[in-house]
Amino acid sequence: MAGSYDFYRASIDLDGKLDKKGKLLYRFNAAAQNKGSHRAFEHNDRYVIAPVITYQVDDKTKITAEYNFQYANMTEVGSYYVFGPASEGYATLPVGFTMTQPGLPDTNIQDHSGYLMFEHKFDDNWKLTAQTSYFKYLQQGYSSWPSAVGSDDNALGKGNIIRDVGIWDAESNMYLGQIFVNGKFTTGAITHKILGGVDLGSKDYMADWGQSHDLDTPENPFNVYNPNYGTPSNGFPAFDHTTPLSIRAGGKMNSEYAAAYIQDELGFFENKLRLTLAARYTWISQSSFGETQEDSHITPRVGLSYSVTESLAVYGLYDQAFTPQSGIVLDGEVKPLTGNNIEFGIKKDWFDGSWSTSLSAYNILKKNELTSDPMNTPGQQYSVVLGEKRAQGVEFDLRGKIFDGLNLIANYAFTESTVLESNVTTIKEGSIVPGYAKHTANAWLNYTIQGGKLKGLGASIGGTFLDGRQTDSWSVGLEKLPSYFKLDGGLSYETSKFKVTANVFNILDKYLYSGSYYEWLSAYYWQTEAPRNFRVGVTYKF
Repeated sequence: MAGSYDFYRASIDLDGKLDKKGKLLYRFNAAAQNKGSHRAFEHNDRYVIAPVITYQVDDKTKITAEYNFQYANMTEVGSYYVFGPASEGYATLPVGFTMTQPGLPDTNIQDHSGYLMFEHKFDDNWKLTAQTSYFKYLQQGYSSWPSAVGSDDNALGKGNIIRDVGIWDAESNMYLGQIFVNGKFTTGAITHKILGGVDLGSKDYMADWGQSHDLDTPENPFNVYNPNYGTPSNGFPAFDHTTPLSIRAGGKMNSEYAAAYIQDELGFFENKLRLTLAARYTWISQSSFGETQEDSHITPRVGLSYSVTESLAVYGLYDQAFTPQSGIVLDGEVKPLTGNNIEFGIKKDWFDGSWSTSLSAYNILKKNELTSDPMNTPGQQYSVVLGEKRAQGVEFDLRGKIFDGLNLIANYAFTESTVLESNVTTIKEGSIVPGYAKHTANAWLNYTIQGGKLKGLGASIGGTFLDGRQTDSWSVGLEKLPSYFKLDGGLSYETSKFKVTANVFNILDKYLYSGSYYEWLSAYYWQTEAPRNFRVGVTYKF
């Protein structure tokens, strides 16, 4: 695959037998990607390998081992944002403008994950599954964020910025394990589908973001209207990467949990009515830099669904959440996230199943959720315990066949999220929670020629519309994010062995962006999406 802005990607997917009897099977995925950007000096290159080995011991027992490795080499975190004074608002600079400094070392990420799974079927009704996994994340790199943004109201002056670079070295480890049993049986006219097991986990994270360096000086700042990408006036940073991270980080954030759960799905009236009853007991231990809290809770889950006809079903669901959180708070303590969810829905098939629709409504309450501290200065990563918030909304999905070869997929979501109780003086009750769009709509139309000499030739077009977009921070500026519309499309041709695709993104070549107001800097920041761009790809099956 290749495309605009120096995008190149090659991938391979192999599978087969490693022995004559077919008991030892393998699958191997690998990919290499070089990706530039519509902004200068920015790139994100990734390399992935993912081998899987499965051994079928006998008709009842199977063992699977999997390893995934991803390596990323990219421009520093935050390079994609640009800043402007509060008096100017959003999108006042060209879509390809960048504030990043060429010559900064790349940020490197190594992401390892390993899985081991054991499955054993006792008979046609009962199966045991045991699985364990390990995840290791290593990052050595940088993040960029200004320490000052000039305007008509301060001495730095409009258009002038002091760019700051901070270190961001990090390491995390996760050890997870589950063992559970699936089974089914009947008691009279009632069917039962049983799921029960235990779930164990241990996670730790440490990071150094305590070193920072201003690239520019007040006497010689970076000017967005006349940018100079030569050697910065204050020179490049010389951060300490050699001292062990455990010393530089000052400690770890840890969480451990152990849980046991049981679920029974009962079927009545020949399984037309299904009642799900479940409960989970969870114990959690959390610690941040030596301070430890423990808690436990039982979370229930109840679901009810009914098939009115073969093509119409309704359902309702209630469940609770109790999950660990990690973060650094200046005041108070980190508690587990708790909450509950109520959801109702209806699903309907039309015209002998060629069309389907679903409509759902939900109400989610969350307590003690961590969120970024609105008073963070550049480089700070502190969190605050919000209190209680509510998210509620409606979702609608539609998919179907207009005629042979022509298919439509469309969906719409209405979302509203507000703060019900606040522990933070700068976040008021009734405040809108950042980071979502009130109205989200997507539609995708695809046509493939079904016969003749042009069989396999296809065309597609689709768009995304967002309205009522909330910014991604708690700071409130005078300017809101505008409505968003993006149109994409493509052509394809497929035979039994070959597939060729050509896609165009942002067909209308619109200036698309997301961002927020940052109160500490009295500035707006935003991240642009690429203008009109394309990708072509060739796939061969053998």
